[in-house]
Amino acid sequence: MTDQKRDMRVATLLDRLNRHGLSRRKFMEGAMAAGMTAAAASTLWSDAARAEGPKRGGHFRIGMQDGNTTDSLDPGTTESTFMIDLNHGVRSYLTEITEDNVVGPDAAESWEASDDASVWTFKLFEGVEFHNGKTFTAADARDSLNFHRAEDSKSAAKPLLESVEEIIADDDRTLTVKLTSGSADFPYVLTDYHMVMMPSDGEGNVDFASGIGTGGYAIESFDPGVHATFKRHENFFKPDHAWFDSAEFIAIPDSNTRMTAVTTDEVDAITNADLKTAHMLSRDPNVTVLDIPSGGHATMAMHVDVPPFDNNDVRLALKLAIDREEILQKILRGHGTIGNDHPIGPTLPYWSELPQREYDPDKAKHHLKKAGMENLKVSFSTSEVPFPGATDAGILYQEQAKAAGIDVNVVRESNDGYWSNVWLVKPFCMVGWGQRPTPDVMFTLGYAADAPWNETHFKDERFNSLLLEARKELNDERRVELYREMMLIVRDEGGTIVPFFNNWVYAHRANVQHGEQVSGNWPLDGHRALERWWFA
Repeated sequence: MTDQKRDMRVATLLDRLNRHGLSRRKFMEGAMAAGMTAAAASTLWSDAARAEGPKRGGHFRIGMQDGNTTDSLDPGTTESTFMIDLNHGVRSYLTEITEDNVVGPDAAESWEASDDASVWTFKLFEGVEFHNGKTFTAADARDSLNFHRAEDSKSAAKPLLESVEEIIADDDRTLTVKLTSGSADFPYVLTDYHMVMMPSDGEGNVDFASGIGTGGYAIESFDPGVHATFKRHENFFKPDHAWFDSAEFIAIPDSNTRMTAVTTDEVDAITNADLKTAHMLSRDPNVTVLDIPSGGHATMAMHVDVPPFDNNDVRLALKLAIDREEILQKILRGHGTIGNDHPIGPTLPYWSELPQREYDPDKAKHHLKKAGMENLKVSFSTSEVPFPGATDAGILYQEQAKAAGIDVNVVRESNDGYWSNVWLVKPFCMVGWGQRPTPDVMFTLGYAADAPWNETHFKDERFNSLLLEARKELNDERRVELYREMMLIVRDEGGTIVPFFNNWVYAHRANVQHGEQVSGNWPLDGHRALERWWFA
């Protein structure tokens, strides 16, 4: 078939699609009969469907890799992917990370700062309603943020609001936040997945237990860490979002089962595709695989106040005993970038390139000799919860560390309750972190001295001083310098091994559509697939 004839047949096919509608199967059959490859035909279908624009309707099902029976509607305790996605679908935030990976409006339509960034004023959208019909006001926003600031609060977001001095509801649509010192990133801080907007009782308390929010979907049923169903909030304040009539979350911790579920049309999308077989999944014309660079990363967290990890020579030896390139290629199949033992990835603002730490068993032995621990034995806890392949990564590290004389005992922990029973509990374990929007947020959550999620118990005076200085610094060049020094401190003295920064690799059925750009801060379009996606 000549190129001209093929192009004419494809043009005719597109005309039929636009004028009369055409099932994806019929379109694919026609395009491939015209001489197109399955991949090219699938791309053409997606482009044509996207050009038609979003359509309302359908029941959207997501297979989640990570849910716990201990999950709760208390946003301060949110840890799992299941609950992060639920929060973004059911509740709103004041701000959000857009598809372009910058901060944008959510329930707040605009904001402005004082010259020193110590006072922020937010203007709320008009007509925002909770699922029960109650109007969302600045008082609800105030009490929702104060929920994390309470003296007895155990919220993981509490450190992010530590510099907040006072929150004032000036009127129903105006919220003023006064800080003890400037925070140039404050609108980014408010995108943290814990800081959802909840209904106030008018006395300073909020209702989180009902799950009532202002998001695009209302909860119909909720079985923690197992299953949840949702229906569209008809009075959602974003008329060009929340296209599905209803939705469903299904916890599917086994990666092979998730992959099968999306290929057999049991679900419409899955989180965390199995990287060993993702290339095979992409060959299915009925499935689209997304591979999105991000600042998400793995950490191998050591408690620096627990022997033998309280000795920095031991920590350095363990950092030198890992071959990051081999792990990137064998575990992630190249879907990421090499880590360097600090949590700030190249997709984040203010990232600085540091000398790369290499695999060096001989140098590791040198540090073990300095520590008097030439025959080091350590236990390392992991499961498939942090990321697909986390167990294999632990076993590969076990083999790599032998060259340095280190005996790593890989402990395979239960998937259920991993975040409650292993992370922050076991002194050496695998962790998966999503991208935070700025270095300040990442360092404040995971590395500040008193942060609830300080997974290594790392406490460094200089680091904490730099954190405060960088937060209020409005000169970008100076902030780069400050964050660079903090990255070096964590890299050389901290208890964190960072083997890689991962791409988000996930999949959806080919009839699921979204904008050309998807957010890279979290999987499933920054956990906003419910709100942003639609069926062709």
